[in-house]
Amino acid sequence: MIIQCPDRKKLTAVALGKLPSDRILFNANILNVLTGTFHKGEIWIVDGFIAHVAYHETPGKIGQSIESTDLHGKTVIPGLIDAHVHIESSMLTPRRFAEAVLVHGTTTVITDPHEIANVYGMEGIAYMHDAALDLPLRVLIDVPSSVPSVPGLENAGATLEAKDVVNAFDLPQVLGLAEVMDSVGLVHHEDRVTSIVEAAHRHHRLIQGHAPMVSGQALSAYRIGGPFSDHEATSAEEALEKIQAGMIIYARHSSISPDLPEMAKLIKSLIYKDRVCLCTDDMEAEDMVHRGHLDDAINTLVKHGVDGIDAIRMATLHTASAIHEPWLGAIAPGCVADLVVVSSLKPLVVDQVITGGVDVVIGGELTHPIPNRHWPLEHRNSIHLNPLSRASFSVKTPIQNGTLQVNVMAYDSLTALTTHVEVTPLTVQNGQLVFEDPTIHYVAVINRYGKGTQAVHVVKDTGLMRGAFASTVSHDSHNLVVVYRDSSEAVLAANTVIAQHGGMIAVRDHQLLGQLPLPVAGLMADVPAEQMAQWAQTMKSALQELGITEPQNPLLRMAMIALPVIPRVKMTDLGCVDTETQTFIPLFDKEKP
Repeated sequence: MIIQCPDRKKLTAVALGKLPSDRILFNANILNVLTGTFHKGEIWIVDGFIAHVAYHETPGKIGQSIESTDLHGKTVIPGLIDAHVHIESSMLTPRRFAEAVLVHGTTTVITDPHEIANVYGMEGIAYMHDAALDLPLRVLIDVPSSVPSVPGLENAGATLEAKDVVNAFDLPQVLGLAEVMDSVGLVHHEDRVTSIVEAAHRHHRLIQGHAPMVSGQALSAYRIGGPFSDHEATSAEEALEKIQAGMIIYARHSSISPDLPEMAKLIKSLIYKDRVCLCTDDMEAEDMVHRGHLDDAINTLVKHGVDGIDAIRMATLHTASAIHEPWLGAIAPGCVADLVVVSSLKPLVVDQVITGGVDVVIGGELTHPIPNRHWPLEHRNSIHLNPLSRASFSVKTPIQNGTLQVNVMAYDSLTALTTHVEVTPLTVQNGQLVFEDPTIHYVAVINRYGKGTQAVHVVKDTGLMRGAFASTVSHDSHNLVVVYRDSSEAVLAANTVIAQHGGMIAVRDHQLLGQLPLPVAGLMADVPAEQMAQWAQTMKSALQELGITEPQNPLLRMAMIALPVIPRVKMTDLGCVDTETQTFIPLFDKEKP
């Protein structure tokens, strides 16, 4: 538990009327998420905490206060809590992220900084922690458990062991252990992941889960290992099995996995809904600007038939209970005064946001700009690569001419993230593979941390039909990923990314088609969300010109090509990986010459 009232004696005196409160919000329509009912009344606030909630029908206020605010009958709900998010996926620095989400009523986020931890290790975690300490947004941190996501299958910029995780537990805003992505390793008691999870148990820390498609006995073994939650369920059936196994479902509303329409089916069928919370996981700035954040998640659930009060509870009380924070997530005595005043409940429209008893948003706008402080890490180049040549993108074939059976990494569909192997006959001419199918490309993953490892494979159905794409946003190790057919276009894309210290590049006809510079760890930029939204839209348009037209979000689809904890086949700087057996797949199928 992190949240504590600094002066309970004073708070008690205000509750008893012996001292005036700092502020009273009166003529309010208050949602009590503990009972699921609305009541007229007023909220007494002192030192950023709620001292008393007085329910009454009397116009005006009855308590004594230094300051008072007439809400004229508007509805007040608790501040919204994101159960699991990667701030880096917004491509915004923490302070810019706060600007983007506060206006949507999000007052607390539980973030897993494993993106930047893969780049800078403990220094990256400390940066994300310290950069958020003085924000009006409460940022709680879960320490990354999987850096890299699966040891031996990829090289990241850092490696976190159990001792590092324990050291990070000393940071004041650290809550627990972040998503345990190596589900195979935990189920089978592999040393590294087991030692990290056991360290969290010894220190009585909550352990988040990450178990896509884990089911049956393996799910039981995973749950016994310690993870209490999962945000990877994409079907009602998968989510129900995990709830039945004792897990809490974090229903996800992300830019790449908008799972709420499917989760709504489950939620409506549940008698008891307290095992469901809301999270955004990976949400881009563009979606925050144009759609919203947790407010949009709530509206999406309501649109699909979920009761509005139930949806609000999932973004407030349920999450506070899941993370064992009793003074968060409700409008009740002793709770932190994080409040959202809404002008409409259906749809939910945020009008005013109060954090720690202080107005931070009025009329949908920040009351004061967030000071844009800077840290040295933000100005460091994280790309340790010299300019690349065509040799980095070539494949050596075992024959000069003829046909080879190739283990092609193929996407299950043009919108899916899941992949499989298709053994495909490909022609070889003069020692070069010939791609007659326009959906087939090379994919290269090049270690950008000076470790000298790189691998090239063949991929199908990324959506790309022409040109090349390069990115240092490639979950979770964030090595340089390039998808291409023409090696000279690959060189242009890759070297442009290197020159701009990270980000994304699209190339067509040997010309730059789109650029998205991300100089902070190769993942983020210190720009307002509106500017990032414009940059991202330009890059998405470029990818659509290259042929990726099916996915709702082509950026994050391409960013997941190197994540070896997503079924069933992924590509890392060490080679093509069977993520279920955690073994490498050769490019050429030697059993079928």
